[in-house]
This record gives sequence, structure tokens and C-alpha cells, in this order.
Amino acid sequence: MTKKQADYRQLNGIALAYMGDGAYEVYVRAHLINEGIVKANRLQHEATRYVSAKAQAALIELMKSDDLLSEDEWNWFKRGRNAKSYTHAKNTDVITYRISTGFEALFGFLFLSKQQDRLDELAQWCIDQVDAGRTKHAKEAK
Repeated sequence: MTKKQADYRQLNGIALAYMGDGAYEVYVRAHLINEGIVKANRLQHEATRYVSAKAQAALIELMKSDDLLSEDEWNWFKRGRNAKSYTHAKNTDVITYRISTGFEALFGFLFLSKQQDRLDELAQWCIDQVDAGRTKHAKEAK
């Protein structure tokens, strides 16, 4: 019996974002553990600086200003940003939530299309931007 594998090109933006949320979270968790943070409460608090809707929206703005994404990557971001969602974030506005959904969809696309080097590169870039205080959200959390 063979496993059925979903064709990422056919997935809606929400499904891509679901995958991308998990993929990006793994990078952030590994980064925090490697920084020597081991207490669960602190890990959760610190992770928010990287994975909150506000942080992800700020990272997308930086990607735009730094001309970091290809046209194809922007299209995958837009697929997530424009997807119809029946849920909403608890602590942010609809626009920020939709932008963060696009961010996660981009990561989902990279993960599911097996573009591991690009996924590694973008995840590390995002972590570096937050650590450098380039995101508004990161500055507020300090």
C-alpha cells in the first residue's frame, strides 16, 4: 500500500499556512534551545517574538524592503494572504492576521516543495531580523 501525498500546488492557502506554521516553529524552537533557554514558560514567551502574527507581518515587510523574495515566492505568500479563513487571531487585527497567514503559507510551500536550502535560508534570515531588533514587535517585547 502506498501513501497518498498531497500536491502542494493544489492546496489552498490555509492548508499551506498550517504546514508552514509548524515548519517555521521548529526553526524557532531549535534556535531558542540552542540559545540555552530551557524553561517552558520562557521558551513560550520568547517564541512569541518570532512567531506571533505581528512579528510575521513585520518580517514580510522587511522581506519586501530588502527585496528578498522571488516573484514565485510572493505568489505563494499571496495565496495564503488572500485565502478565506473562518478563524481569526485573538490578539491582532484582520489585516495583520492575513499577512501572517501569507507568511506561513510561503513557509508551507517551501517545505512541501522540498526546497530545504531556501527554507533554511529564510528561516535563519527571519530569526536574525528578530534578534537584531528589526521587527517592530521584537522591539516592543524587549
